[in-house]
Amino acid sequence: MKDVVKIGVAGLGTVGAGTVKLLSEHRDILTDRSGRQIVVTAVSSRDRTRDRGFSTEGLIWHEDARDLAADDNVDIVVELIGGSDGIAYDVCKIALEHGKHVVTANKALIALKGLELAQIADQNNVTIAYEAAVAGGIPVVKALREGLAGNAISRVTGILNGTCNYILTTMREQGRDFADVLNEAQKLGYAEADPTFDVDGIDAAHKLAILASLAFGTEVDFDAVAVEGIRSVSALDIQLAEELGYRIKLLGIAKQTAEGIEQRVSPVMVDRATQISKVEGVFNAVALEGDYVGPVILQGRGAGERPTASAVVADIVDIAAGRTAPVFGVPADRLKTNVRAPLEKHVGPYYLRLMVWDRPGVMAEVTATLAKHGVSMASMIQHGRAETVGGVVPVVFVTHETSEAGMSGALADISAFESNSQPPVLMRIENFAS
Repeated sequence: MKDVVKIGVAGLGTVGAGTVKLLSEHRDILTDRSGRQIVVTAVSSRDRTRDRGFSTEGLIWHEDARDLAADDNVDIVVELIGGSDGIAYDVCKIALEHGKHVVTANKALIALKGLELAQIADQNNVTIAYEAAVAGGIPVVKALREGLAGNAISRVTGILNGTCNYILTTMREQGRDFADVLNEAQKLGYAEADPTFDVDGIDAAHKLAILASLAFGTEVDFDAVAVEGIRSVSALDIQLAEELGYRIKLLGIAKQTAEGIEQRVSPVMVDRATQISKVEGVFNAVALEGDYVGPVILQGRGAGERPTASAVVADIVDIAAGRTAPVFGVPADRLKTNVRAPLEKHVGPYYLRLMVWDRPGVMAEVTATLAKHGVSMASMIQHGRAETVGGVVPVVFVTHETSEAGMSGALADISAFESNSQPPVLMRIENFAS
């Protein structure tokens, strides 16, 4: 084994620059931990003139990152460009085909092209390490792939997007509406100018698809994830959730059921007594349930230069020390086909909030419709009467456990009632280990 491991970094944005700085600042520590010197020898980025907080003197600069991937002066290629195809995909594919290990923070690439790249990695006796792609600095990939390897995992639950968690936390603490808090988050740099991937749940869904593959030994299947974002969450629903003893979180949930694997990302209500409900602001958390270990919760910063660079460098150290594993925990040709559990078979309690005209007979009509679809009520909230005769009042129903199909049928009927002043709001209530 060579004494020096040569690193090529493709992409010198926030995380790329942080990775180069960490490798330099902790050089001696990393040598002790890996048994080898880890040295950056090549980089690639579109802008040579930008000050990134470190010197590029002595480094090979590739205008095209694809050339870096094939460079003989590089042993490990670090892809920090982003995107599920184009140059990021090319860089990883070329590196693997040249017998080089790959480290990436690219969740979209792993979620959408991970199986193909894992097959190429296996064929060339190398691996793709991607701890930084899921939950930033939280070592959840290592936990699933190594630390919990002796367990059959039944469920993965995660707050996987710090932007959404920050927005929901601020809405609750300050009683503000979604649009207002999103605008503030953009000004503070917590949300992108185009926040679609974050607030519509796509970013969290990429991460959940990866975790599900690791947890259940299945082919990564992003299309199997049912995705719903937080745009429809209102300050009123957050307030009512608190009154009921819940908090609203955007959760990614993957669990083994008799019908297959259920995968979904959506805003849900969780009991305020659970640990995951207390994860606030930009922090992420992942709860894992194994048959031998029981519940395990990991929490920390899910994004940012330093936490993400920390995860990237941890993967580099593992590879340098010879600690490698199959991309999804088992060889690609042994990954099982993902059997999708139909979401309509989901069973659990629900929160239903109506804004109705304050007229006689409205409650009877709603409760009769719920009963017609086999939905049993556990509790109801209605605060007083409308300020004006025939005005609008919020009414909340919490159900006992019922099927998604039954609840969806009831919602379709209730949505057609003339008593509604606006569309009803339906949200799952999620129960899991504290």
